[in-house]
Amino acid sequence: MAKTSKTAQKKSGDKKTFEERLERLEELGEEIRKNDVPLDDAILAFEEGVKLARTLEKDLEKIESRIEILMNGTEAEDDKKPELGLFDEEE
Repeated sequence: MAKTSKTAQKKSGDKKTFEERLERLEELGEEIRKNDVPLDDAILAFEEGVKLARTLEKDLEKIESRIEILMNGTEAEDDKKPELGLFDEEE
């Protein structure tokens, strides 16, 4: 089954995926670095980038919290880092 196009997602009110927003943030960073970008455009791109970065950071915090619950159970403390054990050597 084909993926829904970005245009269709916008029309239906769906949020962009994490990956799409991250890609847009990278595009904005590249745009700002160009020497021929007018200052007003660079400021607008920077403003959009800051907003995107904040939403991405919130999403990462939610994901981290979900992983912590999955790895440590529902009793995991908020201030305790998750014990993933991904790189531990087995004995």
